[in-house]
Amino acid sequence: MDWRQTGNVAVVAFSFHGNFNYFWMRGLERRFPGNSARMVLRKVILDQTISSPIATSAFYTGMSLLEGKDDIFQDWREKFLNTYKTGLMYWPFVQFLNFTLVPLYLRTTFTGGCAFVWAIFLCFSRQSGDGTATAALTWILDLKKRLPSAEGEKSKGSEPSQTEMVDKTGHSEGKKP
Repeated sequence: MDWRQTGNVAVVAFSFHGNFNYFWMRGLERRFPGNSARMVLRKVILDQTISSPIATSAFYTGMSLLEGKDDIFQDWREKFLNTYKTGLMYWPFVQFLNFTLVPLYLRTTFTGGCAFVWAIFLCFSRQSGDGTATAALTWILDLKKRLPSAEGEKSKGSEPSQTEMVDKTGHSEGKKP
């Protein structure tokens, strides 16, 4: 666990994203009240054309600033467009549900919960991805392969690997691969 990065993400989230989302949602609802199809469509389009680029930019530049990078726009230049396109596969659906089904007083909270899931993707993208959904899905599938199964490899009848032949004290069990 990288506690420094976790702290930086928390600073960006609490100092910018939480406040921004609160005022953004409030402003959208005041300007375009209700959940008619026309109002929902307006809110979703505005959310994706104004709010999403601002929030994504704030994440990439805010994290780079907190890390003291010389070029705080490098991650933004490299990953913004891919991240924005990936967000278009997630956020319009989230906001459609938000503006049609979620009661007004819970919308910011609902968005915050969905933003937590999105933040996991952003952190992955920033560390080792390119901002695309394909990179994230590849990482998830590779992670699934790397995790030990519940039964272990021995139950499948295969020979133990070199790492399985070393017990917890670091001594070999005397088996050959």
